[in-house]
Amino acid sequence: MAHHAEDKPAKSNGAMTVDSSLVRELAEMLGETGLTEIEVSDGERKIRVSRGSVAAPPVMQMAAPAAAPAASQPAPLQAAAAPTDAAPDSAADAIRSPMVGTCYLAPEPESPNFVSIGDKVAAGDTLLIVEAMKVMNPITADKAGTVKAVLVDNAQPVEFDQPLVVIG
Repeated sequence: MAHHAEDKPAKSNGAMTVDSSLVRELAEMLGETGLTEIEVSDGERKIRVSRGSVAAPPVMQMAAPAAAPAASQPAPLQAAAAPTDAAPDSAADAIRSPMVGTCYLAPEPESPNFVSIGDKVAAGDTLLIVEAMKVMNPITADKAGTVKAVLVDNAQPVEFDQPLVVIG
């Protein structure tokens, strides 16, 4: 009879048994990938792990350490001007992600990439797509120029304000 008593709770109808290790693993994946939501389904069971608007704090944390070394340099104005001039130039040329999502370099998996390093682009040309919540958002060149660098890989998760493409 002891076996029957142990079996009945495991087979109770209507009660969902949640695999807490799976939930923890999905939550870790959110942090590692920068995604805001992950959903998995197994037949009738569906588990969704999401987090609220937590995208802003990591961006702030990343920006603060970058600003701290420049501010902590004990140099006169001339020496401080060189690093601050160099950093904005490379950052100013980067097209940044307007949202958290997944970056796609081509319109379809079999298609060639929108742009490659060395390509000439015009203002308004599509550089890549950032998919967010099943919506494909084209990211366009803000000016004419030459593609100097593509800073992301295809199907890579991206954060808000992450540099994507450098046009010079």
